Amino acid sequence: MTKKVLIADDEPHIVISLEFLMEHCGYVVSVAHNGEEALQQAETFKPDLILLDVMLPLRNGFDVCQKIRENTAFQATKIIMLTAKGHEAEIAKGYALGADVYVTKPFGTKELLEQVKRLLGEPA
Repeated sequence: MTKKVLIADDEPHIVISLEFLMEHCGYVVSVAHNGEEALQQAETFKPDLILLDVMLPLRNGFDVCQKIRENTAFQATKIIMLTAKGHEAEIAKGYALGADVYVTKPFGTKELLEQVKRLLGEPA
């Protein structure tokens, strides 16, 4: 079964490159440009994994992560937080709220893809 990835980021160039990378690897992709849209997309798209930016309009990624983790329907959904916020306190907050992986921008696509495949239980 094809895995589904939700990309929640408001930076167009990041979205374009992530969308291309994920689709090239065979994933079905949906995109959200703000936190509210990310929560709505999670409900309807039911992703296996979410690539979640912290600094999103309307509702930040920390809030989105917390809401996703509070919903038992998403307990199997993996979350990779992608953000420029790389301070120890922010990283700790991301993990405390339920992120599976915390990646700081700029990031290497090869390393990100390895994390995605590992979380989805696929060979690297």
